[in-house]
Amino acid sequence: MSAAVAPPGLFDRALKRLATVWREMAASVGAEEDDSVEAQIRACLNARGGEVSARNRAAKLAETYLSLDSPGRRDLLRTLAGFDSDPDAVARAYEAVKQAHDPAERAVAQADLRRALEPPRLRLLTQFTSIPDGRKFLVDLREFLLAHRKQDKLLAALEADLRGLLAAWFDIGFLELQRIDWASPAALLEKLVGYEAVHEIRSWRDLKNRLDSDRRCYAFFHPRMPGEPLIFVEVALVKGLAGSVQQLLDEKAPLLDPREADTAIFYSISNCQRGLAGISFGNFLIKRVAEELSGEFRNLKTFATLSPIPGFRRWLDPKLAAEQDGVLNESEAAALTAAVPGTPAAALREILGRRGWWRDPVLARAAEPALLRLGAHYLLREGNGKRALDPVAHFHLSNGARLERISLGADTSEKGAKAGATMMVNYLYDLGKIDDWHEDYAGEGKRNASSQVRRLFGRQWSMGGSQSAMFRSSGAST
Repeated sequence: MSAAVAPPGLFDRALKRLATVWREMAASVGAEEDDSVEAQIRACLNARGGEVSARNRAAKLAETYLSLDSPGRRDLLRTLAGFDSDPDAVARAYEAVKQAHDPAERAVAQADLRRALEPPRLRLLTQFTSIPDGRKFLVDLREFLLAHRKQDKLLAALEADLRGLLAAWFDIGFLELQRIDWASPAALLEKLVGYEAVHEIRSWRDLKNRLDSDRRCYAFFHPRMPGEPLIFVEVALVKGLAGSVQQLLDEKAPLLDPREADTAIFYSISNCQRGLAGISFGNFLIKRVAEELSGEFRNLKTFATLSPIPGFRRWLDPKLAAEQDGVLNESEAAALTAAVPGTPAAALREILGRRGWWRDPVLARAAEPALLRLGAHYLLREGNGKRALDPVAHFHLSNGARLERISLGADTSEKGAKAGATMMVNYLYDLGKIDDWHEDYAGEGKRNASSQVRRLFGRQWSMGGSQSAMFRSSGAST
């Protein structure tokens, strides 16, 4: 999963429209003797004049924020973050909890303590939802906070408050699943092009191909952010597991009657709102789309992804550069040095550094056994504790998928070669086993794998010692 940003043209137009709307609302507030940011915040929190006035003041503050450059926005948010809980009130409430003598008295005191701990800035953040596009404004505001929180503890505290609000407001129960097709509004299609972060959409013709009759695209939307996808997934309806993303995206490939397809391949999942980072929708999206497709096409038997391995080369290249012992076994070393003179590690490094090496049969045959085994090792052994090191593997395994197949030459784009050595993975989603496989990984760190992948992994190498117990075979591969 990746995040992207909206096309600059769309973003600029949206900002101009919002600024105009909010400026008109702010004009009704009238001139104030003190128009500083702090005074504006106090006016919003005091809520003088009723709900309409409070909404207009919130619009004025939002319009002020948009008019500032980055340092100005940071200063405004630091001022807002300063509207924190009253430490004296918190101390009194905490003392009352300690002095409570019975459960009923303690419950009342604890409720008072929770109210005392709630900072006033939370009320203002909530007020922004009452203005037009206020929820989208807060999502973008959190994106800014995420970029600056590490350098500023005040902004980190404000970001934590906002994250809690957004997590509640964007609960999966509030989201709507919608299909996007070629008849969708042009503005939405333009956003799809800008937000696609896995496989770049190169042209309108490319986009139309991805939305054809044997393709599907679904997105989650929030009712308060119409026309703004939160996350979307692209699906290809095919026969059998797909092993090449270039073939899936080939605009000249013949159309397949969806009623003849037996497999749905999820080949791209993109988060659209950076301000919602850490609030996960992807696992729900895949399950919902699988259920939707199952209802539409009874012929579909298999639901799987064609996913990148973004961290593979980042993990492997330093080991090859250091000529680390045990990375390659004897048969792999012999094949590599027969194709390219030198040490085995240097031979594999040279192959991976050659442009279009996968098109050379000699180089591809020499590299394939080592790359497939190392790919299996990386996905099934490497990790931080119980968590898979590769972020895409972690995402799908935690969603209840099984590592079904690894394919070389599956993504021959420059990005695919540099990140995953052209390899991609099919993660299988078995609707009857998703919950069990999720529990295996989330609870014990077990990484389910097909027998085909398990056989790759079984070719031992000395770096890792004995075969890992952190994954479990789950039957034969297709």
